[in-house]
Amino acid sequence: MPSHGSLTKAGKVRMATPKIAPKPKKSPFPRKHVRSKYFKRVLYPKISAASNAASEEAAVA
Repeated sequence: MPSHGSLTKAGKVRMATPKIAPKPKKSPFPRKHVRSKYFKRVLYPKISAASNAASEEAAVA
């Protein structure tokens, strides 16, 4: 079974290519989706719990 090129030439292009340092990754924080999850999970339950407590106290009185 013939191969496409000799195995002695394998990997020489990658070794000859100069190494370039990667750019530093910067992620936008807070991201829009993470921010919406934060409002939904952290802030709104507190607000709705406070309003429910106030409405329950008003109903009892």
